[in-house]
Amino acid sequence: MRFGLSLPCFGRGVDAAVVADWAAAAERAGWDGFFLWDHLFAFEPGPVETVDPWIALTAAACATTRIRLGTLVTPLPRRRPVVVARQTVTLDRLSGGRLTLGVGTGAFPFEWDYVGEEADHRVRGEMLDEHLELLDRLWTGEPVHHEGRHYRTAGPEWSAICYPPPLQQPRIPVWVGGSWPGTKPFARAARWDGVVPMRAEGPWRVGDTAGVAERMRELREGTAPFDIAVPGETRAGDRNRGDLHAEHADAGATWWVEAVHPWRQDLPDGEPWPAAARHRIDAGP
Repeated sequence: MRFGLSLPCFGRGVDAAVVADWAAAAERAGWDGFFLWDHLFAFEPGPVETVDPWIALTAAACATTRIRLGTLVTPLPRRRPVVVARQTVTLDRLSGGRLTLGVGTGAFPFEWDYVGEEADHRVRGEMLDEHLELLDRLWTGEPVHHEGRHYRTAGPEWSAICYPPPLQQPRIPVWVGGSWPGTKPFARAARWDGVVPMRAEGPWRVGDTAGVAERMRELREGTAPFDIAVPGETRAGDRNRGDLHAEHADAGATWWVEAVHPWRQDLPDGEPWPAAARHRIDAGP
């Protein structure tokens, strides 16, 4: 099992340079992945610094050489496919093929209907499916003529060519997020390269990991590699965390994604958020 970090793209004192510092520290501490949330607004009242995750991950790519980078997760229905194709390929090539794209339908009205985006969750699911299929074609670098319900890359004797393709082949890995034990997000994930399950309430448990792994075995065809990236929080000084990791790995997890956020109870008091986050990052997996 590999070990990643998940951090918000907002917080007091956060900017792209801080994200690059976090990523470099994570690489030194032995983490295998560094993932940013993708939100437009902070979850706190008042003005709170928020960075664009793609620009911040570009800074992180320039500060690292080994660690895998990505978003957990990007709400694709509020992004344009051709723009996403350009951004992801640029970052994949810059990082030497280290990008993972986490995707979902998104939530929270302040990031959807309050700012003029699609409010209907069902429609956003349709948009996500069409977006992913189109993005997969755009990543080939070949001409793509598409006229769909939500997206278009077509004109008179014209097709979109997003060249060059990403370094990673056959494509940049796509992980699909979803709330367990839902149905549609996991059926969607089974068609791609990984799943990022989460619970709306309560901690993630070994039984949840086993349930997701069984669901994926039922839904997936073939033997292509597939990642199950489970969420969790472990204290740096907890000597039993290795046993917990092993239990999840035995249940089917391929990644443990440690959530490091300002609401954790084990971070030091009185330190600015960027420095407080470093305590858990520096402790390693």
